Amino acid sequence: MSGVDDVPHDVDLHRVWVGVAAQVWRRRPGPVERAARRLLRSPGLARALVTTPSLLLGWVIATAVVLAAGLLATRATGTPFVALCAPGIAAAGIAYAYGPGVDPAWELSRSVAVSDRMVLLVRALAVFGLNAALGLAASAASGTATAVTVGWLVPMTAVCALALAAATVARSANVGVAAGLAGWVITVLSGQIAAGRLTAAVTDTTLRLPYLAFAGCCALIVGHATRISRGSS
Repeated sequence: MSGVDDVPHDVDLHRVWVGVAAQVWRRRPGPVERAARRLLRSPGLARALVTTPSLLLGWVIATAVVLAAGLLATRATGTPFVALCAPGIAAAGIAYAYGPGVDPAWELSRSVAVSDRMVLLVRALAVFGLNAALGLAASAASGTATAVTVGWLVPMTAVCALALAAATVARSANVGVAAGLAGWVITVLSGQIAAGRLTAAVTDTTLRLPYLAFAGCCALIVGHATRISRGSS
């Protein structure tokens, strides 16, 4: 019976993987990548952007399907499920935007003459922007009040920052997703208990400053963690 002992011990599997990934990395740029090159003025950064795991077609379709389901549920019940779901969905996308274990171009992106922070920033902004656009479209189509439609953008920033900080520090996208989703669920339930409304987490304007302050603290953690990671590599 074949097993682990049958694998030749003189084969460097990591080197083989890097060689295969290098072939993928050298593929011809498509129209999106060419546009990113012109915008970012960096071929390496453009390639790192278009290989973002949570910007791939399958992930985008899954995000759109979840938001579409929230749109239908909102129209059927009157509860703004899009506004309540969008921050958690975006947090998951942010957590899976960059890092070992989820990014097929992780090793190669670290060898690009661009800092980890820049790759992380560009990918995070792209994922955030796409999720915000999809969420706004779904929320507006659901016919909910304007305050609810745009009110979740600030808490979405805080939840995404939490997920990114957790994923960066733990070097695990799963930890980031768990932290982001848990934080948002606790926030929504706490708002319901305190104000008696499920939508308090996205409609209470007094929470916006704490959301932004928390997001700023998480951003500092991300910056510190990436500096340490780069220095130890």
